[in-house]
Amino acid sequence: MKITAKTQVPKDGWAGLKENFAADATAGFVVFLLAMPLSLGIAKASDFPPIMGLVTAIIGGILVSVISGSRLTIKGPAAGLIVVVAGAVAAFGGGETGWKFALGAMIVAGLVQVLFGLFKFGKLVDVFPLSAIHGMLAAIGIIIIVKQIPVFLDVNPELYKGMSTVAMIKAIPTFFANFDPRATLIGVYSLSIMLGWPYLKDFTLGKIPAPLMVLLVAIPSELAMDFAHTEPPYALLHIGNLMDSISLHTDFSGVFQTGTFVKYVIMFALVGSLESLLTVKAIDLADPYRRKSNTNKDLIAVGVGNTVSAFLGGLPMISEVARSSANVNQGAKTRWANFFHGIFLLVFVLVATPVIEMIPNAALAAMLISVGIKLAHPKEFIHTFHIGKEQLAIFLVTIFFTLVEDLLIGIAAGVLLKMILHLAKGTPISSFFKAPTVVSFNNNQYLVEIDKAAIFSNYLGIKRKLEEIPAGFNVTIDLKNTKLVDHSVMENLHRFQEDYKENGGTVKIIGLEKHQPVSDHALAARKVIAS
Repeated sequence: MKITAKTQVPKDGWAGLKENFAADATAGFVVFLLAMPLSLGIAKASDFPPIMGLVTAIIGGILVSVISGSRLTIKGPAAGLIVVVAGAVAAFGGGETGWKFALGAMIVAGLVQVLFGLFKFGKLVDVFPLSAIHGMLAAIGIIIIVKQIPVFLDVNPELYKGMSTVAMIKAIPTFFANFDPRATLIGVYSLSIMLGWPYLKDFTLGKIPAPLMVLLVAIPSELAMDFAHTEPPYALLHIGNLMDSISLHTDFSGVFQTGTFVKYVIMFALVGSLESLLTVKAIDLADPYRRKSNTNKDLIAVGVGNTVSAFLGGLPMISEVARSSANVNQGAKTRWANFFHGIFLLVFVLVATPVIEMIPNAALAAMLISVGIKLAHPKEFIHTFHIGKEQLAIFLVTIFFTLVEDLLIGIAAGVLLKMILHLAKGTPISSFFKAPTVVSFNNNQYLVEIDKAAIFSNYLGIKRKLEEIPAGFNVTIDLKNTKLVDHSVMENLHRFQEDYKENGGTVKIIGLEKHQPVSDHALAARKVIAS
């Protein structure tokens, strides 16, 4: 949709509810169909009671939608946080004790996210190199796949209890040697549906959400094979009663394990905020009305939601990308679509628990494996290589250290390698956190001159100057005095160029004639050619 002066941007608040009730309720219902099985699977994979995945999504829909800073994102549990949540439960002792101690760290992390928003850290995502972020997401995808393989094969959980990711990779042949043929069959065609459904998008059948189609096939298959009487208890999902599950489960005794507690507070707050902000940025680009989210307000809302969720025993939530994209594609207009998705979840869990407990765990594992495949798809590796060999190195180092250690170490390793590569290219240390940026105005035009180096770690200062420029002018960004412009800055400048154009202005980037790109990619890093 092209936005013009005559385009009617949907109203917000109560007026928006009245104006767009049908569109938002319809989109919310479709998102509910996606969110229900995924929320259950994410909670189970995170070593939380499965019903807590629904509790999180309900809070994200009913509470957070009202106070969020973005209009079209769906708040709820995310596959990308499985690694952190399950790691926290294990680190705090596992089982019910580990779950309750992890909740204590989540509450503090939620409050930290509120502070992030209050102190206007909504630009946090711009501090990290893009290749490290994408490496982190790919590593999360690999970990999800590895940890769901034994569930997909319906292997006895005692066989892999307490295993690290590396140990589980080594144990994959053992898992296959102990697989359950009947449950695995359900997993196989569930995964086939999840991976093959996008190819049916132009057909009527393809309009049905893939997770719903999985349930429509998996549940009758399970009933036909009489899993309740012929399979072990771990083959089927068990969630219990919602009202019996809601109480204050949090235990702050984990604070006495100071190092572990602080580590997971940082990881919940940092990784959750990064993933949420990335989704908000992506959905803003997909919004047909080109509305811009208030990222700081959104962080506050997510922080509030996470605090409430943790008090009630739920998982951490983010602005989740798959459900948010589906929300946009289904024609959602306002934040009320998120609200409706929460209402539908609440009603369903109150009246249809017996149906939920017919879901084979192999089918849920298939859904999560499909998410992991999307995050760690080979095209991500190829795309990163095309941007530049150094970007691939950062990407792979982040993946390696995340798999061997954890997400925090992985991100730190990627950032450190990026800085080492910048030093090797002659970037002065003084430029790592500050790029001299001068903005001048002449003949109705703005000129932005950047000196020394424009890299990921000093981009916030550059961005602050760019955001101070009023809309609707001709802007020239001159990079001739920089020795290096890295990929993260090239991509961010390109986004600024697109956003500014949407608001009626123009942006021209000059001064790169003497810079050599490191690859043929349009947004590759550029280093000045030695004369």
